[in-house]
Amino acid sequence: MSTFEQVDHVATGGGPAAPGANGAVLECRDLRRRFGEVEAVRGVSFQIAEGETYGLLGPNGAGKTTTISMVCGLLEPDGGEVLVTGTPLTTHSVAAKAAIGYVPQELAIYPDLSARENLHFFARLYGLPSAAARARVDEVLAVIGLADRAAEPTKNFSGGMQRRLNIGIGLLHRPRLLILDEPTVGVDPQSRNAILDSVVHLSGEGMAVLYTTHYMEEAERLCDRIGIVDLGELKAEGTRADLVALVGEHDRVALEGVGDLRAAAQACQALDSVRAASVQDGAIQLIVDRARTILPELLRVAANAGVAVSSVEVNEPDLEAVFLHLTGRALRD
Repeated sequence: MSTFEQVDHVATGGGPAAPGANGAVLECRDLRRRFGEVEAVRGVSFQIAEGETYGLLGPNGAGKTTTISMVCGLLEPDGGEVLVTGTPLTTHSVAAKAAIGYVPQELAIYPDLSARENLHFFARLYGLPSAAARARVDEVLAVIGLADRAAEPTKNFSGGMQRRLNIGIGLLHRPRLLILDEPTVGVDPQSRNAILDSVVHLSGEGMAVLYTTHYMEEAERLCDRIGIVDLGELKAEGTRADLVALVGEHDRVALEGVGDLRAAAQACQALDSVRAASVQDGAIQLIVDRARTILPELLRVAANAGVAVSSVEVNEPDLEAVFLHLTGRALRD
């Protein structure tokens, strides 16, 4: 049996509860949370179906981690409601939390223990009997690709291997909902690809996945639907095609050059066909109608504003354009 053929034992092997009456494994309704004067989450609502990967996409500080802390029952919302497999969840819930596998942003492993010892420890915390724990640990080690390093202390592991072990811990009790908070931060490209492939296969075997990231390419690669979060608000959600449709048939144009780029961006913004204009990475970034038609006018306006354009790039709409359209700034700001 291959590594990912074994995923079905983890993802569908008899979780603690079935989806809710409307088919959703997770429902978030108007979640709100304030820290002093800062309203970190402002009325966030979404739901995730069985076998669906839902991405929360936004910059650091957007409210993603606060949202999933409420989803996991680690943080009580000031307002709103979380339902997991149809059951309301609070910080005191037991049954609803049993349906969740949570993989935090910070590593939650013991560095002096081996991978197998870490998994056994957490399996017993989950309440698995000894025999069941041994079988489950073997299955999870295969799923996360660490069976050949199972006896080695995890302090010797690379960052990517430690991240994969972190995910394995979240899979031990066969959750219906797997929550991954920025799981690829700080890992090497090979481990990152292994993590992303694992997520694809887990959702393919029926597990609902909530995936937070600030990497545009991860959201596009993994997620069936995406919620764009900024300043604590869910600005929009939908499939990639749904979100791209929000900017219509607009194109993105990047004008690189030297001179007063901000003045040129403001001048371009005044054109009827320009939907948004900003300066990012030493270039004027524009969302426009019919880029090929308006390009000569853009170059003329930029030149009149004192910019000598050295290169032009035209791209079709993507999630970066959607984020800029919805928030007025690039995701990396």
